[in-house]
Amino acid sequence: MKIYDFEGFPNPARVRIALSEKGLVNQVEFVSIDVPKGEHKRPEFLAKNPSATVPVLELEDGTTISECTAITEYLDHTGAGPKLTGENARERAVIHMMQRRAEASLLDAVGAYFHHATPGLGPDVEDYQNKEWGEKQRERAIQGMHYFNDILADRPYIAGDKFSMADITAFAGLGFADFAEIDIPADCRNLIASRQRVAQRPSISG
Repeated sequence: MKIYDFEGFPNPARVRIALSEKGLVNQVEFVSIDVPKGEHKRPEFLAKNPSATVPVLELEDGTTISECTAITEYLDHTGAGPKLTGENARERAVIHMMQRRAEASLLDAVGAYFHHATPGLGPDVEDYQNKEWGEKQRERAIQGMHYFNDILADRPYIAGDKFSMADITAFAGLGFADFAEIDIPADCRNLIASRQRVAQRPSISG
């Protein structure tokens, strides 16, 4: 397998954590796509992912899979280790629901703020910006932090009792928030504590 990504970016980080959780890191060849230099917009990469986003998983038969949730689903059915997408119908449904909430109200919201209300990745990459929209998404990200803080008041992980891809998405979103200089509100103690626990997992700390 090959993973086309740019190390250090939030979505590539999600897949790298999943690979580590599943014990599959040594089975993957990483191919760097220099996003700040626009390599994700070149024809050879667009042929693999028309959405021009990283990461992309390429299988031995040439099949390409983009979108972190789809990649994680594939990895979850390939490697051993904990099930990141759920063991049964109920778990799968709840994990996918919470993962999408983490994506929309945290990771994507921070991304919209970064790309629209800050210089982002620079004029060569940011071909359209709407600052008002970006600032509104910053507010949404902070609201998302409060939401997950409340969720974590009575459970160890975002989707329940088990670590899942929902936690990976939220962790990546908070890392992106750091980079974009959006602080977690001080009263979000549950979220802060959860982040510290997740950061100690070998898939992240190692």
